[in-house]
Amino acid sequence: MYFVSTRGKERVIGSEAVVKGLAADGGLFVPETFPTVTAGDINAMRSMSYAERAAEILHRFFDEYDKAELLAACKAAYGQFERGDAAPLVKIKDGLYVLELFHGPTCAFKDMALTVLPYLLRKGCDLCGIKEKVLVLVATSGDTGKAALEGFKNAEGIDVMVLYPEDGVSKMQKLQMCTQEGSNVNVLAVSGNFDDCQRTVKTIFSSKEYAEQLAKEGYRLSSANSINFGRLAPQIVYYFSTYIDLLTGKQIEYGDPVNFTVPTGNFGDILAAYYAKRMGLPLGKLICASNRNHILTDFFQSGVYDTHREFIKTMSPSMDILVSSNLERLLYEITDRNAERTAELMRSLSQSGKYEVTPGELARLQGEIWAGFAGEDETIEAMYDFFSENGYTADTHTGVALYVQGLYKDAFPRDKNESVIVSTANPYKFPQDVYYAVTGNDIKDSFKCIKRLNQETAMPVPKAISRLRDKPLRFKKSAPASKVFDEVLAFVKR
Repeated sequence: MYFVSTRGKERVIGSEAVVKGLAADGGLFVPETFPTVTAGDINAMRSMSYAERAAEILHRFFDEYDKAELLAACKAAYGQFERGDAAPLVKIKDGLYVLELFHGPTCAFKDMALTVLPYLLRKGCDLCGIKEKVLVLVATSGDTGKAALEGFKNAEGIDVMVLYPEDGVSKMQKLQMCTQEGSNVNVLAVSGNFDDCQRTVKTIFSSKEYAEQLAKEGYRLSSANSINFGRLAPQIVYYFSTYIDLLTGKQIEYGDPVNFTVPTGNFGDILAAYYAKRMGLPLGKLICASNRNHILTDFFQSGVYDTHREFIKTMSPSMDILVSSNLERLLYEITDRNAERTAELMRSLSQSGKYEVTPGELARLQGEIWAGFAGEDETIEAMYDFFSENGYTADTHTGVALYVQGLYKDAFPRDKNESVIVSTANPYKFPQDVYYAVTGNDIKDSFKCIKRLNQETAMPVPKAISRLRDKPLRFKKSAPASKVFDEVLAFVKR
């Protein structure tokens, strides 16, 4: 299969798209055509494990990879998860489910892709005849960084460096990253917010001068952010797997639409659902849930994407984003794959900090996505109500989705589709906020709070979290965005 840039100037095979991460023209790689998954294909996957389903879907995009090798890689990846099922679907009540995507090595949904990406990247280099070492440069708003570090630690021929906003992640997220083991990893705090980190990464990727300096050291760049289609593709799998689980459990019949409510900041997680729908999965409404940084909600309601607004730090930090990179891929689709129009919108964003779609384009967007947001108080309220009524403990990002799901149901009471809340992180990654939500009490010490939260909810504490208390801090350095490349060079020269 071939992939093309959303800005129209590049066409590559799948392994090249994975290795490059970002197109040379600054665009994002998308499939030249979407592979089709039929009712027969879905029926055949009903008896498969999650890893087998993943290999079936991924091979449709990366057909130059050996399918048996790909299956082995998926089995190794999802074999690391604490539960037998990598993406368990929990029934809350008739018509409502929670899809738990946090049972991987770092307790966040990013593990669903970043346990597989190291294989896709390493094998992609082999298929492309690349002999240099690869530097995976990652911007994170909290969860991607740890998942990338864990996924790539000690990988042969690959180094990984993570940039995170100095004061923009939770204590647990910071501890997870800064205690990371591995001889090939580095972590750097960056002054500013996630958008500053993401902008810095894109600047480094697009600079010929930086590429030449890295080449002198024997390195080439790649990405583990969802700008890399190799990171995005495995996320498509869990929408198929969820639908198949509903079929197998006789909650639906094939063809019944299923709604998904997705908490998102960079728009990758919900875009994966849209891609599943384009491949033939009979999904219903896709509901985009934002926190107080509700630039996506405003965009889907007005057609104007405007970054000239206050950046707000919230209790759901992985969604504290004002520049949603993956939205470019959706714009490409709703403009009928008009690369020139997509590039024009992205130029406007770069030059003026905003863009506006036409009324026709907005209508197409609204036909695919319904958007809402939750403030901090609404998030806490939704988490408390869900725990009180159902005995289910949700993290803060899932709390945002719970509230927005309620908004959607109030707006469309006649929509009787089965509804799935996508739960993206383990509650113990945000213990103080979750404990406050379910009890109304504050505890300053994170590890004491974890103990109390466990006593209150009986939810098991993941080993990846409980072990953090005694792990030494390895990475303590910070730098302004202007000095990040100096730190990158120092890392590869070590």
